[in-house]
Amino acid sequence: MPIDLHHETSGSGPSLIVLHGLYGSSGNWRSVGRALAATHTVHAVDLRNHGASPWADSMDYVEMAEDVKRLIERLGLQRAAVMGHSMGGKTAMALALRHPERVSRLIVVDIAPIPYADTLTPFAEAMKGANVLAAATRAEVQRRLAAHVPEPDVVPFLMQNLVTQNDHFDWRLNLMTISAAMPGLCSFPAALTALRYGGPTVVLAGAHSHYVLPRDASAYAPMFTQVRIEVVENAGHWVHADQPEAFVHRVKQALK
Repeated sequence: MPIDLHHETSGSGPSLIVLHGLYGSSGNWRSVGRALAATHTVHAVDLRNHGASPWADSMDYVEMAEDVKRLIERLGLQRAAVMGHSMGGKTAMALALRHPERVSRLIVVDIAPIPYADTLTPFAEAMKGANVLAAATRAEVQRRLAAHVPEPDVVPFLMQNLVTQNDHFDWRLNLMTISAAMPGLCSFPAALTALRYGGPTVVLAGAHSHYVLPRDASAYAPMFTQVRIEVVENAGHWVHADQPEAFVHRVKQALK
């Protein structure tokens, strides 16, 4: 059953729905939203089991796509441009394939509709193992995470999910459901590969990322009939964080 997603809205003009990646939230996209607010109404979304959105006992790309469709309807929109990064990009693609009449154009950030190896479960395990309920300070939690997460730049990203509840710390992520759903989140629903989306589709790939290979768009065919891949130089998987100005410029071009 679809759930009502939390979202942050800014700007004015045609609507753009923005979907974050795994372990992220709408807050990760505030600077991008501000940069696009002059020309678009930006709705930055918390997907289920993330941010301020409700928790659910399951999460797959069909369910998350239906959540976003419900949001589009709640906003009173007939259709909207949709942009998603990583897990959010797969959700955006699922939405476009299932409900093409709701998606005016699609921007996919550094992800393809293909299976990937599970490299993300260790982050969930590290957060579960940090024993945040017993931690006295945020610095203590960060030290515990850093001991189990070898990528130092990922630790501050994960720490954005640490919140204070009453007299203790906790994660605002539903880590149990996310862990259980990981095989599906690393893949893409086979049933969707028979569907088609004919709207404009731009893939923004980080030059240093391995998520979108090859660059000839074959991974998106024949599902997305108007797809083109643009490579953002000097960027990895978090394209919007690595090259924010170049990223926003590409998004503005894609929205035209």
